[in-house]
Amino acid sequence: MATKQSKGKTGITRPRNLATLLSIILPGLGQLYNRRFLKGILIFLVSVSFLVTTWNYIDIGIWGLFTLGTIPRDHHSIQLLIQGIISLIVIAFGIAIYVYNIRDARKDAKAREDNKPNPTLLQGMTSFYDNGFPYFMILPGLLLLLFIVVVPLVFMLALAFTDYNQYNAPPRNLLNWVGFNNFKDLINVGIWKDTFLSVFSWTIVWTVVATTLQIALGLFLALLVNDKRIKFKRTIRTVLILPWAVPAFVSILIFSALFNPTFGAINRDLLSQFELMIPWLSDPFWAKIALIMIQTWLGFPFVFALFTGVLQSVPQDMYEAADVDGGTRFQKLRFITMPHLLFATAPLLIMQYAGNFNNFNIIYLFNGGDPAVRGQNAGGTDILISWVYKLTFETNNYNMAAAITIIMGLIISVFAFFQFRKTASFKEEGRY
Repeated sequence: MATKQSKGKTGITRPRNLATLLSIILPGLGQLYNRRFLKGILIFLVSVSFLVTTWNYIDIGIWGLFTLGTIPRDHHSIQLLIQGIISLIVIAFGIAIYVYNIRDARKDAKAREDNKPNPTLLQGMTSFYDNGFPYFMILPGLLLLLFIVVVPLVFMLALAFTDYNQYNAPPRNLLNWVGFNNFKDLINVGIWKDTFLSVFSWTIVWTVVATTLQIALGLFLALLVNDKRIKFKRTIRTVLILPWAVPAFVSILIFSALFNPTFGAINRDLLSQFELMIPWLSDPFWAKIALIMIQTWLGFPFVFALFTGVLQSVPQDMYEAADVDGGTRFQKLRFITMPHLLFATAPLLIMQYAGNFNNFNIIYLFNGGDPAVRGQNAGGTDILISWVYKLTFETNNYNMAAAITIIMGLIISVFAFFQFRKTASFKEEGRY
């Protein structure tokens, strides 16, 4: 008897293995083997209903995802691509149901091996409420996130590997998968190469210079106002934060008028006193200078408010101890003030750089990325995000716009990842 029982619990005849195999063959069958009849029937019905209702959609979606259509004007490549992406998400849900069916059958079979009684229907519902209720509640939000964020993002990624442009657009033409040709064109093809290198280099300069200036100005003013010898601190702080209170698009449009070389107040009323007339909007160099100055003006109030708040939390006894040790103002700034400021604000400062890298508003509202540059299909002040906008809505080069967007996303992701890992706040997180 002992030998027979031992044999029964080894190999494929072991209940957990047999229940797992039956669930793999047919969803719900393992539950029926475990005498969980109601659960087995429900899983079987859900699985069958899932296949019946989604099979045709998935079949067409996967076919369309690989082929992007075969008959021009009859098949729409974009619709097939979207249907294919959604089909992948639907398949993922089907796999989740299938895996749950296998794991559940194996768990119940293991309970049988341990001679544990099967839970009643009420106990099963109570267990689901305790363990599965949080997941059930976040399911609507997860579905909304998938179809509002994930599907458009994957769709954009897919377009970067197609030939979707103004000369090849559905339904008149069918799209084709072209692999990495779009990325190669950005590096090898004349006009794309020249434009990409020019716009990319200006984007880096714009991000570094404009953001660093606004941080430096905000830091300087915060240190100045925080000095004990300064009176009327509240009034000064209120005045310095006023540029932040005005909507950014209003300020940008006002500056666009001020920098107008014909009727703008900067040329007409200020620089004319020195017999100067600077082409702020028609010369790429001066347009870039104007944009950097405007962004410094728009961005420093946030940094000023941020640093002002952190400076209030720096312990005063540390400054007193530094005075006793004969520390200079520069030494106290370097070894006391700056470490405290950077520890508390480093992630937010990194976000300033990332935000300016994709700062579309100021480029578009100030001069639309102009002036034009010979031999390029982007304006002289276009950054990557404004160039992508033009490629999408003006020239309909969707494939190149998607490829550039992927490059932008990778740059931001890599930069943010490595910078966050080097910040002290990241290293200290979770230690306590």
